[in-house]
Amino acid sequence: MSLIIHDECINCDVCEPECPNGAISQGEEIYVIDPALCTECVGHYDTPQCMEVCPVDCINKDPEHVESKDSLYQKYLKLTRKTA
Repeated sequence: MSLIIHDECINCDVCEPECPNGAISQGEEIYVIDPALCTECVGHYDTPQCMEVCPVDCINKDPEHVESKDSLYQKYLKLTRKTA
């Protein structure tokens, strides 16, 4: 499952640099997460780093993009092959 940032986001800029996949970017009003790049930090960390640093807890699992841990890991492997 990918993550999603809700409209409680205060644009504090702490989540974007924490994402190892570059999945977080500034949207029109709040930060957004690209589900094609989000692996919930699987392959990098034990927990999603954006959720760890978010001061307002506005990042949750996105029910529109349900993925298993294995599929998130496979996505991580594809992403790391592209950058290697």
